[in-house]
Amino acid sequence: MTRYAADLAAVRDAARRIAGYAHRTPVASCAALDALAGRALLFKCEQLQKVGAFKFRGACNAVMKLSDAAAARGVATHSSGNHAQALALAARLRGIAAHIAMPSNAAAVKLRAVEGYGARVVACAPTLEARAETLRRIVDETGAAVVHPYDDADVIAGQGTLALELLEQAGPLDAIVAPIGGGGLISGVAIAARELDPRVRVFGAEPSAADDAARSKRAGRLIPQGDVRTLADGLLASLGERTWPVLRDRVEAVLTVPEEAIAAAMRLAWERAKLLIEPSAAVALAAVLSAEFRARPGLPRVGVVLSGGNVDLDRLPW
Repeated sequence: MTRYAADLAAVRDAARRIAGYAHRTPVASCAALDALAGRALLFKCEQLQKVGAFKFRGACNAVMKLSDAAAARGVATHSSGNHAQALALAARLRGIAAHIAMPSNAAAVKLRAVEGYGARVVACAPTLEARAETLRRIVDETGAAVVHPYDDADVIAGQGTLALELLEQAGPLDAIVAPIGGGGLISGVAIAARELDPRVRVFGAEPSAADDAARSKRAGRLIPQGDVRTLADGLLASLGERTWPVLRDRVEAVLTVPEEAIAAAMRLAWERAKLLIEPSAAVALAAVLSAEFRARPGLPRVGVVLSGGNVDLDRLPW
């Protein structure tokens, strides 16, 4: 039997650990979107989470779980987006240092947010190699504990707490759909949901332009992400060693959606449901509105994870 990076007990421990720090985000519905989907959609609104994304759950769990001795040396990561902000805020709440390697092309609004939470930002070239090397230098210099954006057991357990909440708030669901980047979110959701209720079917959603998870699922082996571009810039990471086995075994299918469907879903969420989400979150909505998903029978009640709402308002896709 495969042993995964986390289990339901770890997710429940994470829920207790982050209580009082993370928001218990609401679940929303929209009759207009239900009509388009042909079923009831229950939206888990992580755009209303601290830092505007689900990432705070995992980062908070990892930071709060550190021993006092490890925490005293601070935490570090490399990130250009929501994980950087999440780790910076979690560190501030614990009163420890956070060191973030951020690529030089990171959005100015995200850089300001990370610095606003009190983290030290170390700029680097916008390549994975440069980010990894900069992080190594930070750790050598500070001894800080590395909190990986997704391929970390405590991060995965933290992300799974949203599935605990969703099933408590929405009642029995036939399926849950969540977007996939590095896989920390879908792993936590699949572990928690399937152990709580084995009848729940879990689906991933991915941009067609960044479909490494879909290709990996079809091939039955981990296929790394290439150099890709998509509106959903939070979903560019490759699956990790800890997240791939969960996706392989506990996610029924990965649905892919084109760029125009992502933009259309984002606009629908804004206009019809008044849910201000970012493109990465819109990928999950686009998936449940796709012809492929609408043709699937036996799924009258579907939970949809809206992963975040950090939108660059100067670069809207319409």
